[in-house]
Amino acid sequence: MKILLTLLLFTFANLVAADKYNIDTKGAHAFVQFKISHLGYSWLYGRFDEFSGEFEFDETSPEKASIQMTVQTASVNSNHTARDKHLRGDDFLNVEKYPTATFISKSFIPGENGHGTMVGDLTINGVTNEETLKVEFTGAGNDPWGGFRRGYEATTKITLKDYNIKKSLGPASEKLLLTVTVEGIKQ
Repeated sequence: MKILLTLLLFTFANLVAADKYNIDTKGAHAFVQFKISHLGYSWLYGRFDEFSGEFEFDETSPEKASIQMTVQTASVNSNHTARDKHLRGDDFLNVEKYPTATFISKSFIPGENGHGTMVGDLTINGVTNEETLKVEFTGAGNDPWGGFRRGYEATTKITLKDYNIKKSLGPASEKLLLTVTVEGIKQ
C-alpha cells in the first residue's frame, strides 16, 4: 500500500502543470528597453512600446521555467522622431520586412533567491541567435484585485552585427544592453 501511495503521489506531482502567467503589458508593468553608447560620448536609451508574451513557472521545479515574447519592432521609441524613423529602416531593424522580434526560452538555470540564467533564441531582423540572459527575481504575491503576480528583470548584451544590423557607430557602439522587465498575472 505504501509503495502504491508513493507511486500515485509521484505520478500526480509530475502531472501538475507549471503556473502560466500573462505578461501585464496593458497595465504598464512590463518594459522592453535598450541602452547603447553613442559614439562613446553618451548613452542612448530607448524602448519598444508594443509587445506581448507569457511565461510559466513552477515553484517545485524552477528549472522548467520558460518564457516567450514577441515585440512589434515598429514600436521602437528613443524619444526622437527622426532617429526612430532611422531605427525602423533597413540600416537597423528593417521593420517593413521584419515587423516582429521574438525571444523563446530553451532552458533556465536557477540560482539563489529566485534569480537565475535563461538561455533562449532571440530573433531580430530575421536573424536568430542563442542568447543568455541574467534573470533577477523581483517578487511575487497576491494583488489587490484577487490575482497573483510574479515579476522578473532580465538583461543581456547583444552584438548588433550578429543580427545583420548594418549601421555602425564605431567600436563603443557595437553592443547593446537589452533589459526586459515583466510582471506576470497568473492565469
